[in-house]
Amino acid sequence: MLSKFDASKTAGLEAIVQINLTGSNGGSWIVTVKDQKLDVKQGVHQSPTITVEMTDTDYLDVVNGKLAVEKAFMSGKLKFKGNIMVGLRLKDIGIT
Repeated sequence: MLSKFDASKTAGLEAIVQINLTGSNGGSWIVTVKDQKLDVKQGVHQSPTITVEMTDTDYLDVVNGKLAVEKAFMSGKLKFKGNIMVGLRLKDIGIT
């Protein structure tokens, strides 16, 4: 995720993204985007801007370009809860 992050596309974006992945390599991460910087840490945020849920393997496929975000969402492999406008920007900045 960090290697694909594009700070130039985050101007004006402040968001807390909760990423919950299921599977053998799953877990929960808090991704904070603020001041065109990205901070990632393990854990659960009580009131994120948006929550992203999917399996660990589907997430890797999305991040590595093997599965389109739109296809993952339409097929139910990717679920969003919260501010969908922020969700749409996640792809542009390299988080999903």
